[in-house]
Amino acid sequence: MLAIHELEQRGHIGPHEIDAFLDHVEAPLVEGRTATFLYRGAADEVVLQHWIYGMATSQQFARLPGTDLWYLVMELPECSRVEYKLGIARGHDRRLIQDPLNPHLARDPFGANSVVHGMGYETPDWVAEDPEARPGQIEDHRISSEVLGEVREMQIYKPARFRESRRYPLLVVHDGIDYLRFASFKIVLDNLIHRLEIPPMIVALTSSRHRLNEYADDPRHARFVVEELLPLLQSRYPLLTHPSARGLMGSSFGAVATLSTAWRHPGAFGNLLLQSGSFAFTDIGDHDRGPVFDPVVKFVNDFRENPGRPADKIYLSCGTYESLIYYNRSLVPLLQSTGMAVRYTEARDGHNWENWRDRLREGLSWLFPGPLWMVYE
Repeated sequence: MLAIHELEQRGHIGPHEIDAFLDHVEAPLVEGRTATFLYRGAADEVVLQHWIYGMATSQQFARLPGTDLWYLVMELPECSRVEYKLGIARGHDRRLIQDPLNPHLARDPFGANSVVHGMGYETPDWVAEDPEARPGQIEDHRISSEVLGEVREMQIYKPARFRESRRYPLLVVHDGIDYLRFASFKIVLDNLIHRLEIPPMIVALTSSRHRLNEYADDPRHARFVVEELLPLLQSRYPLLTHPSARGLMGSSFGAVATLSTAWRHPGAFGNLLLQSGSFAFTDIGDHDRGPVFDPVVKFVNDFRENPGRPADKIYLSCGTYESLIYYNRSLVPLLQSTGMAVRYTEARDGHNWENWRDRLREGLSWLFPGPLWMVYE
């Protein structure tokens, strides 16, 4: 806001003054606990479209009088990470665009969003390629499932220095292909293994064309994972066989599928990693999340009544800017009451892939501690 105030004090503001101003600032301007968003161009209205639960999703910009420069000042707590777009209205034309003054983008299956970082946020160094880390290999596979009645595509990550003569832990990942594309998952695995923070492991990266139905506590999915996929992987790769050496993970509906599978087949996986789980439930009355959530709500309600002990260790994470934060927070004491070891982490972020990426080091190294942690913890 200080920079905008200084611009206003100059009196007449022409195009050259605005050019010079924009050449010397990085938009959005982050100053302490505030961020100033900027847009330059002819418009009738400019709004910030964000995904912060608890705030109105559209925040209106103000126009600097006599110019085509628009601005919005918004509170941005320390270490926040917010994805957004700009809504531009001119006459009958309304568009949702990436911020043209901000080069920072985050990609997802629907395209890309602009990103603003609060003071103190830093992109983890372990999400960037390390030239000293030997890369693992990705293999393409197909599995014919009688339970699902279709052929399922999947990929397998094999660590660097893979040897048939040794045995490896196994991690099965829901929406694994998207983790590779949008959460730098292969780079993360390569780096954490290189740093000895997790052991070399085999990682099965699964996906589903029918994920909203299949991941919502479909018993066929649980059978596919435990009765078909797991035996197939054990027959093809030298895996450790104890449940403590097996993990299952996912985000959003993939987290529901992870907990549901382990609940239906307790002991199959010793470790669960749940990110921003869509764990909607009701204490009384109906939920308000639409029919796609009906089986999810039934599952979570049933799980809350009789959680059992689906695994030995569970790592949960969720963003405080997500509408799902209440459900995830509520699940933690229930999970702890079962005797399972539980670790829960919150971050000032939303329901997106880079939030999930940023939590991978903590989650994986706690569930599968490598030689570094075994020595120093």
